[in-house]
Amino acid sequence: MTSQSQGIQQLLQAEKRAKDKLEEAKKRKGKRLKQAKEEATAEIDHYRLQREKEFRNKETNVMGSQGNLSAKIEEQTTEAIRNLTSSYHRNMEGVMKKLLSTICDISPEIHPNFRPAV
Repeated sequence: MTSQSQGIQQLLQAEKRAKDKLEEAKKRKGKRLKQAKEEATAEIDHYRLQREKEFRNKETNVMGSQGNLSAKIEEQTTEAIRNLTSSYHRNMEGVMKKLLSTICDISPEIHPNFRPAV
């Protein structure tokens, strides 16, 4: 009986060791999963920062070219206004003289279609 009892004791001890190993393996698995999750989060954050930096660079390039376009349009508008103003000052005197002469210089004459009443 003692041999059976020793055999049972050995089986119980083996079962306990197996259970302890299983618990230890579960803990290692949990730790490894947690570590993998942290590594993945760090990698995602690094990737996100890299992509945001690329986006900002592209945005700066596009906005910079828009700024150049804005300056170019402003320059063209200023030039057009300057041309119109100089044209106005050059032609104002002549137009005013022509307008005043048309209005003020009246030469009375009979209309060609007029027929005197008989």
